[in-house]
Amino acid sequence: MKYRYAMVCSSNQNRSMEAHYLLKRHGFDVSSYGTGAHVKLPGPSLREPNVYEFGTPYKQMFDDLRRKDPELYKRNGILPMLKRNIGVKAAPQRWQDNALDGSFDIVFTFEEKVFDTVIEDLNTREQPFMKTVLVINLEVKDNHEEAAIGGRLTFDLCQEIEAAESWEESIDDIIAAFEKRHRRKLLYSISFY
Repeated sequence: MKYRYAMVCSSNQNRSMEAHYLLKRHGFDVSSYGTGAHVKLPGPSLREPNVYEFGTPYKQMFDDLRRKDPELYKRNGILPMLKRNIGVKAAPQRWQDNALDGSFDIVFTFEEKVFDTVIEDLNTREQPFMKTVLVINLEVKDNHEEAAIGGRLTFDLCQEIEAAESWEESIDDIIAAFEKRHRRKLLYSISFY
């Protein structure tokens, strides 16, 4: 693969990890992150989420939730999701703390608020290389079914970008064709490292 990809959602649990899992399985150079202050997973009620710090191992979250209420977290898909995540990487990582991971060619976000955070973060970093980075937002609802669809759409778009001679010269056409084919509007911007 020609490019280095980052997948970014709020908590680095569902949407970014589904895409990370799928792209990694197909040999892409991919990492994933979240932009929130903490990692939040659904709890027994909307007012009682399970909150963890970024860097808390997925295995530790899995064990914690399995201890708290295995039936609830199996039924709502959280335990299977964490099990998938364990197979992809050790722990959720925060986008704003990723400078040591190096630069990416293409960053996908799955929520406009996350897109805005990534763009703002890139614009406030020092840009010693003046290396372009393409940031694309594919809006995906934060549930397991939509994350699976979003992951497949992200994979399709990554394949289109990889097939292009140069994404810089053809991105407008690639995005327009994708939007027409999938009836999804994408936001995208070019920033720098």
